[in-house]
Amino acid sequence: MKWNLRWVAARRDIWRPSQLLVVFEEVGFTPSLSKVAALWSGKPLTVRLDDLDMICTALQCTVADLLEAEQVAVAGAKTNLGKITAGGDSTLVRPLPRPGSGRRPLPPN
Repeated sequence: MKWNLRWVAARRDIWRPSQLLVVFEEVGFTPSLSKVAALWSGKPLTVRLDDLDMICTALQCTVADLLEAEQVAVAGAKTNLGKITAGGDSTLVRPLPRPGSGRRPLPPN
C-alpha cells in the first residue's frame, strides 16, 4: 500500500506535522506529536481503523485518498500471467490457470 498522508495534507495547505496535529485536535483526535510525526514521515506498518477514520474526518478525505494499492512482486514466486486484462486496464493483469489443472478436488470432510 502507498501512504499518501503528505499529499492529502498538502491539498489542505498543511506542510508540517505540527500543523497536522492542530487540524487533528479540531476534530477531537489527540495523538502525540511523535505519533503524528511518524505518520507524516513514512509509511506506517499499522493504523487503527478509529485513527484512520479521524484522520479522514480531519483532512476531509476518504480512505482511498490516503491509501493506494500498489502491485507487489513476490521474490522467487513463479507466476503464470497472461495477456488478459482485468477491467480493461492494461496495467492490471489477471493470472491464467495452469495448463492441465482442471477441476479442484473437494476438501476432506
